[in-house]
Amino acid sequence: MMSVREMKIKELLVVVLLVFVVVSCSKDSDPITPEDDVVPEVYSKIYGTTSEISLDGEFVLIKTNGTPDHKSAYYASNNALYEAYNGTTFGGGNFAKNPNEIAAQSLTFKIPLNPSEATNKSATSLGPIGVAINGVALYNQYAGPNNQALTGEINSFDQYYGHPTGTSQYHYHVEPIYLTTVKSSKSGLMGFLLDGFPVYGPEEEDGSKISSSDLDAYHGHTHVTADFPNGTYHYHFTSDAPYMNGNGYFGTPGTVTQ
Repeated sequence: MMSVREMKIKELLVVVLLVFVVVSCSKDSDPITPEDDVVPEVYSKIYGTTSEISLDGEFVLIKTNGTPDHKSAYYASNNALYEAYNGTTFGGGNFAKNPNEIAAQSLTFKIPLNPSEATNKSATSLGPIGVAINGVALYNQYAGPNNQALTGEINSFDQYYGHPTGTSQYHYHVEPIYLTTVKSSKSGLMGFLLDGFPVYGPEEEDGSKISSSDLDAYHGHTHVTADFPNGTYHYHFTSDAPYMNGNGYFGTPGTVTQ
């Protein structure tokens, strides 16, 4: 027979075991993880921001001043990034400077953290429809004020294929070659559209060139990328129209304030 001392030791061990089980189960069922409220690592590639990228519920907040970090003929002549230009621009036309200059903006992009295909697709509008990794706004394939063909503006693209509006907002409609040739690569991440889906350069990671005929009506497709090993829908810049985006957003767009 057990002694009284042995029985007490056994009872104590049972109590300790029960406490351990309860605590362990409690930890396993806790929905909060260390990754909660942490901006996904891929957004660290957006380097042209005016404050730390943050989360606002189910949205990622990206704030920029919209100015390019490369030289341009559109900077004021006393700016360190001013560089005169008179060569050929996108499409092989001769550069024809428009009358505008670059000035800092105050842009806040609010895009879905977990984008998904929209049941009802929406058209893009004139103005910013996304943000490049250097903080410059991305525009669609049309010129203002009435969704005119972009061909009338192409010759005003500077040496890095961007230009400013009448409100001094610099932007890209087509491949931002400073990003695809200097800061990243032809297959690298170029930014995000307002629906949260990424934009890549005009090549796949195997070096194959992308054209609009390789993409869907929204100018994108789905597969694995280095940034998204589980695969994701994404857009591509191409040298042919519509250049970056086709018939609208694949997902549900967030907002941009300026």
